Amino acid sequence: MGAGVGAARRRRGTAAGLFGAALLVAGTVLTSGGAYAQPSPGPGGHSTGHGEGDGRGDGRDGHDGGKGGRGRGDGKSRPGDTPATRPGEQPATFGTAAGSAPTGTGSTGPTGSAPAPGGGARPAPAPGAVLATVDVGGSAAAPSAQGLQQALAAAVADKNLGTVTFAVADAASGQLLYGSGENTPGTPASTTKLATAIAALSLIPGDTRLTTRVVRGADPGTITLVGGGDPTLTALPADQVQIGGQAADADTAPASLDALARQTAAALKAAGTTTVKLDYDLSMYTGNPQHKNHDAQNIALVVPLMADEGRVDPKSRDEAPARVADPAGKAAESFAALLKAQGVTVDGTAKPAAAPAAPAATVLGRVDSPTVARLVERMLTTSDNQLAEAIARQAALAAGQPAGFEGAATAVTRELAKLGVPMTGVSLNDGSGLHPGNAVPPAVLVRLLALAASEQHPALRPVLTGLPVAGFTGTLGKRYGTGSGAADAAGLIRAKTGTLSGVNTLAGTVVDADGRLLAFAVMTRTTAPADTARAAMDRVAARLATCGCH
Repeated sequence: MGAGVGAARRRRGTAAGLFGAALLVAGTVLTSGGAYAQPSPGPGGHSTGHGEGDGRGDGRDGHDGGKGGRGRGDGKSRPGDTPATRPGEQPATFGTAAGSAPTGTGSTGPTGSAPAPGGGARPAPAPGAVLATVDVGGSAAAPSAQGLQQALAAAVADKNLGTVTFAVADAASGQLLYGSGENTPGTPASTTKLATAIAALSLIPGDTRLTTRVVRGADPGTITLVGGGDPTLTALPADQVQIGGQAADADTAPASLDALARQTAAALKAAGTTTVKLDYDLSMYTGNPQHKNHDAQNIALVVPLMADEGRVDPKSRDEAPARVADPAGKAAESFAALLKAQGVTVDGTAKPAAAPAAPAATVLGRVDSPTVARLVERMLTTSDNQLAEAIARQAALAAGQPAGFEGAATAVTRELAKLGVPMTGVSLNDGSGLHPGNAVPPAVLVRLLALAASEQHPALRPVLTGLPVAGFTGTLGKRYGTGSGAADAAGLIRAKTGTLSGVNTLAGTVVDADGRLLAFAVMTRTTAPADTARAAMDRVAARLATCGCH
């Protein structure tokens, strides 16, 4: 039976405070130290998408966001970094363990204070216990199907949900506790990113970094800018970079195109060269760079070289910012301008390279992204389409698949099956969830979340720590406020949102009144306004936070 709100509040200082607060602010579970793996060059060319609005607090799909953690320590190469391996590092290749395997706990990331939807600013949640010490099962018995049915009956009957399917599972065991249409495939929208994240973190060491390089070109006097699949590479000065509306911290700060230009210019001038021709290598990706739902706002062309995710205005915080038509060409143009500022002139206009850069080409400069674990958190917190497609392609490369839409979907699907995820009814066509043909049952979404909470899969923990926090961060920053009917669950729910035309989804974790961690997924298809449908879904999740449901 459902416990009352008062009882729930009394219990939140125990196990809920332990695990809930830890998940609110803890970073992913990387250990410190670790070498910096770089992706091996993959076969062929390029790839893209259309948008969704999740009602996010500080951005859109494709806008910056994320959390902190450990790893390299500064998240990017700084001016003066040399192209060579840094002291104490060993060169590593993509797909090999670089340093310690992800386990244990990371540092906290920026949560900040989010404006409450009903007015006023909420204080940021306080740091909680580390994830490694948490018993996700709690000491209480798991909710019963009858208790969950009684607790959720009114909420799931809300007509604003339209056609609704849902599932609730025990996060500790993965056992399905209750559901309706839980095995019926639905359109996942951006909850597709959960599948992308799980597969990527299973295939790729969490401390892997994506490297953008400049090498000597095949032709005399030519240098080649080699795309490494990092869409977060920035042309902005360090003091202008923001992630999720906040200044970037040491672990989330993106790689700097200016730092790359400084390294390259220093190497060229040391060799007596001040004029070069510039081309750029896009051979990491294959296939069509344009997503089925490409609109040049929610997503740009998916290519392995771009700066600031291809935004026309790199500092834009619009939910769907305008994107440049040629992200790679624009990045090369920006790089040429930065070289000029360092005293090296680019002769003519940068062009695509006629062939991939030679593996043994002399490296003139390199910069590295934040770790893949950090990038996954950023992708989930702000529902970043551009980053999701990039991470999906890294999963494809790790799995030996072509780095395009089809190869990425194949890699993710196969890796999930290897992890024991039931794939009946699952159909994936992209990594971001913009494709309306994707299909995933609610039971699969809760299985993914249970995997991320499992002690057997510590490398997957960034999936949980990257989930937006109800009422505080990312795409849930403006939800669960006063008047929503779900305000009591603010801070107790972490969930991935998803929205396409007529489709709204929510899948995440919640600490119930007994301090037990549950995984849930709600999928709807409705003609109700998106904000109305989202509020109705939020009330479903909030009921789980206020009951023991035995």
